[in-house]
Amino acid sequence: MSSINFFLNAARRSNFAERYCLRDKGTLKAGVQYSPASMSNPSKVTAAKRVQYGALPYRLSAGSRPQFMLITSRETRRWVIPKGWLKKGKSPQYSAAREAFEEAGVVGAVAKRSVGSFSYEKRLKNGGVVVCEVRVFPLEVRRQNKQWPEKRERVVEWLPASQAAEKVKEPMLGEIIRRLARRYD
Repeated sequence: MSSINFFLNAARRSNFAERYCLRDKGTLKAGVQYSPASMSNPSKVTAAKRVQYGALPYRLSAGSRPQFMLITSRETRRWVIPKGWLKKGKSPQYSAAREAFEEAGVVGAVAKRSVGSFSYEKRLKNGGVVVCEVRVFPLEVRRQNKQWPEKRERVVEWLPASQAAEKVKEPMLGEIIRRLARRYD
């Protein structure tokens, strides 16, 4: 039995939805999640969702409702939250907070647990598209720096929850924003 067939048979028997692999020229490597259905025909393997970690920056003012920060994406200019890949050797919440600094210049207290997730289609530089699941960590902003790495590449806006939830394209992200805002009602 070839090593690929051994791997595929083992994958079918296991809880494969929890395993992550990356297909590159017919080989499987760590990085992308595959579905069990795609394992039945190795020539038609399609990647399932890749995982990113996002920060949902918010700020509180005495006597008012929370405001949420949105930024524009670099390519499509749609309204999003800061998000990115797991930093090697770092926790998901650290990675989310780091993205918030790089993409929006904000620093603050990041939650240890995700408050939900949403999916979106990420356009790759080579023209391809990959579906990403973003696990969202609230970030209570303490300050916003005057300079940050991607300042000239994005627009940053602070909005009430209702407006922020309406501006984002992903319905589940809008629901996460509304749910977090209700904690302060």
